[in-house]
Amino acid sequence: MLATSLPTTFRASHWSAAWVGLDALEAVGLITTGLLATRGDRRLAPAAAATAALLTVDAWFDTMTAARGSELRAALVMALFAELPLAAVCVRLAVRTLPRTP
Repeated sequence: MLATSLPTTFRASHWSAAWVGLDALEAVGLITTGLLATRGDRRLAPAAAATAALLTVDAWFDTMTAARGSELRAALVMALFAELPLAAVCVRLAVRTLPRTP
């Protein structure tokens, strides 16, 4: 239903703030994940999983909201060579640090 009822375009009042906020959360997540990983902290799994989710959402929205042409190409390059590989590393860290059950 959403696919047919939502408008094809929309102007957001706080577009820049939304993207800056998302990028800031990703930076905090990556820094936190890195610090927790170097310290061997047991809180690494949730931090890495949350960071992976943020990076994946960013890749999705960057590519879905990009205009055709060079903007879309730039979004795809960032998604394929930065955001999604970093998300995969975070997922791997999260899975490796989950407690093992017998």
